[in-house]
Parts: sequence; structure tokens; C-alpha cells
Amino acid sequence: MIKVFIVDDSALIRALLTEILSKADDIEVVGTAPDPLVAREKIKQTNPDVLTLDIEMPHMDGISFLKNLMRLRPMPVVMISTLTEKGAPATLEALALGAVDFVGKPKTDLNNGLLSFSEQITEKVRAAAQANIHALEKVPPTRAKVVASSVPVRKKVYPKPGHLVAIGASTGGTEAIKTVLIELPENTPPIVLAQHIPANFSKSYAQRLDDNCAISVFEAEHQQPVEPGCAYLAPGDFHLRISKHKSGYVCMLDQKEKESRHRPSVDALFNSVAGLGKCHATGMLLTGMGMDGARGLLAMKKADCLTLVQDEASSVVWGMPGSAVKIDAQTEIVSLHKMALKIVENCMFSKK
Repeated sequence: MIKVFIVDDSALIRALLTEILSKADDIEVVGTAPDPLVAREKIKQTNPDVLTLDIEMPHMDGISFLKNLMRLRPMPVVMISTLTEKGAPATLEALALGAVDFVGKPKTDLNNGLLSFSEQITEKVRAAAQANIHALEKVPPTRAKVVASSVPVRKKVYPKPGHLVAIGASTGGTEAIKTVLIELPENTPPIVLAQHIPANFSKSYAQRLDDNCAISVFEAEHQQPVEPGCAYLAPGDFHLRISKHKSGYVCMLDQKEKESRHRPSVDALFNSVAGLGKCHATGMLLTGMGMDGARGLLAMKKADCLTLVQDEASSVVWGMPGSAVKIDAQTEIVSLHKMALKIVENCMFSKK
């Protein structure tokens, strides 16, 4: 039984979350609190497996409480977030501080919104209960626009012509992707990214990555050329596929049906790269819940691409990587902190 404690200043949301989660046979709500100050003692008494935490609350906001919690009593936390551009920075900060995942506040006046929220919060609480929070603790601190430290500095490195790196992730992926990109040199081969993220969050996330990496990071635009030294993130609610044109590769966006239950879908991205023909591509499947990306990575492997899967020890949730391993879609299983070096070793060459 998964024991859940709810912290939210809204009595309506506390009641709604309690009702939704209590319907699950494997989840028990062991307590609620209107703010972090009330929550502190109750958490000690109830010893929950998972905490749901609102961001905006009186007396102490969710971010401040999360900082203290992860320092003194690390545990899986699912943030209850406002899914707006205004709410994105605080939510992304919460993920950087160690929150496992987040879910948007429900639209209580819409049955469809409530149904979607019910499914999401139940699924994410279950994933959080299984999350490897020690992997979150290993995420390196943010460094603003630095030269990558994992790349040997004795020789300059240059991208091999035609090389492309495709990366997919979900739960735990916002920080995992940053861990990889922050270690890459500014002239790295082009990188394309599919991270499960809401529509109003992807632009803020791309900007956050751009602020902290030597490479330039963009929220991908339709028909945008793919160039070395740059990474392109699939916008929320859009599939990102890569197409080959005379001048090189370009980003193609669409809102076709969800693939593997997601849009953006990692499978959609990986399958498009696998279909490029003679392409020296590297596929990288990082931490995440579910199976998205496994079949696409296998397609890349069959197309003679190098395919890397994050190992279980460094993954927050080994769902997507584990699914890839089950179907033998990987060339190698690699620790998160060695992924950047793998990119450099396989996609770049050095000169004195």
C-alpha cells in the first residue's frame, strides 16, 4: 500500500485529491495539511511514501518547503502545479530541487479535465513511490554557460559531418537532459529532444537549458534547420520529427494522434531519425515512466545507429529505459553521467 500525504492550501483540492487517490486499491491517503508548517509534524507521525505538494501556499511556499524537505528528509514528491507559462519556472525549479514529477491543477468545472487529472495523479503517485530519489540527489549543480568539464581540454573536438543525436525522456528527464547537455562542448553535433512536458512549459524549459549550457537550446519551430552546437526541444503537445532536405536536417512539427500515449512522443522522434536513411545518428533513452521510446530506439538500432540506454542505478524511473532493454533495443547501457562523453567519443573527432 502506497501511503500519501497531501499538502495544499485549498480545502477543495485536498478533498478532491483524497477522494481520487482513495479510490485506488493500492493507495492510502494518510493525512492532509493546509500548509507546510502544519505538514511538518504530521509527516513525521504518518511517515508517508509519497508527498503531493502545492507550490503557492501561505506561511511557506512549496519551493521553500521542498528545499528543506530534500535536505532533511528526502522523499518522493509530486508537485501540484498551475499549468501556465507563469507557473512553469517555479515548477521547473521544483524538479531541479528533487521533486519526482508534477501534475497540473484540475479544472474542477470540467468532467473531462477531472477525469484526465484523476488518471494522471494516480499514475504519477504510483511512479513516484517506485522512484529512485538517490538518483535525483546525484544531479550536479547548475552551471551557467560553462565549457563542458567531461570533454578532454588538451585537444579541440569537432562534430563529424552528418552526425545527429536524438534524446528522449519522461519522469526525471528534465534534470537528466540538463545533466547531459551541460557537459557538452559548444560545437557538439546537433541534438533533438523529446521530453514529456505540457504545452506551456516547453519554452521555459528550453530557455532554462539554454541559460545553463554551452550549446544553444531552442524550442523547436516547424521547418527550422538543425545545426551543430544547437539542441531542439519538441514543444509541448507537438510531435517533433526530423526530415532530410538538400541543405541538411530540419525540424518538422505536427499534432497528429498521440504515439505511445504521448505528444510529444519519443517514439515519433526516434522513428523519424531511423527513417533518414544513411544517417550517423545516436539515440539516447533516459529516465521515464512507461514504454515510449523503446520501439523507436529499436528502429534506430536496426538502422545501424548507436543506441544508448540509461542504466537503472542512475535513473529516477527505469520504465522507458527498462522497456528498451527488454526488447534489446540498446547497443549499450550507460550511466547518466557518462552519456555526454559517449556523445563526444562517437560523434566528434579531435585535433591537436
